[in-house]
Amino acid sequence: MRGFLAIYRRELGGIFMGPLAWTLLVIAYALQGLLFLVYLKTSQGDVDLALRFAFGESWAFWALAALFPPLLTMRMISEESRMGLLEYLLTAPVTDVAVVLGKFCAATTFMALVWSAGLLHALLVMRAGVTPDWGAVWGGWLGAVLVSGLFCATGLCASSFTNTPVVAAFGSIVAHLLIVILPLLGALTESEWIRAAIARVDVVDHHKASFLVGVVDSAYAGFFLVWTALFLFVATRSLEARRWR
Repeated sequence: MRGFLAIYRRELGGIFMGPLAWTLLVIAYALQGLLFLVYLKTSQGDVDLALRFAFGESWAFWALAALFPPLLTMRMISEESRMGLLEYLLTAPVTDVAVVLGKFCAATTFMALVWSAGLLHALLVMRAGVTPDWGAVWGGWLGAVLVSGLFCATGLCASSFTNTPVVAAFGSIVAHLLIVILPLLGALTESEWIRAAIARVDVVDHHKASFLVGVVDSAYAGFFLVWTALFLFVATRSLEARRWR
């Protein structure tokens, strides 16, 4: 993967050079901090339950997970293609895989920083005299990063198919919302085989069933990694097609 580190540093620096990243971080940290206090109050001081809400049991988590990655990835390929910068990148001594992975890892790194607010909350309550279940905390954070990685991959895939960032963002947001509400759609059908098929690709349940309880099951981790790799593969092939146009 020649050029991966150069692409990764370039994209990560580009993310933090603009106002969007800092705006998203402020919104995410403020919202997570406020909701963590609400979770503590509604759970009557149950720190572990409040942290579970912060890492995946709440609507706020899935809203941030569905909306933030498209805002990060919508310009990574489509905007560069529209401005003519992608042609220079594709003629540089870097592989298409390195380009896609570098952009993907930069976006996922940012999302890992977003979810680190939960780690900060765990440290604060520990300093206050309450020790959280660190296995569940780290498991929840890892699961949140894997979910974000999957959504960043779908965002990059959408960005690779269009020259309009807004279209890429809209397409990936719609896809993410469908993924999140898929279990609800499955509950409305009476077909057992459809329910079974939906259960096998249920991102929400796969996250809750393993990572939120502090159990890093290789089957669940493999589920996220395989689907992420699939979307990254599609994005890479789309980028290769642009090279030969």
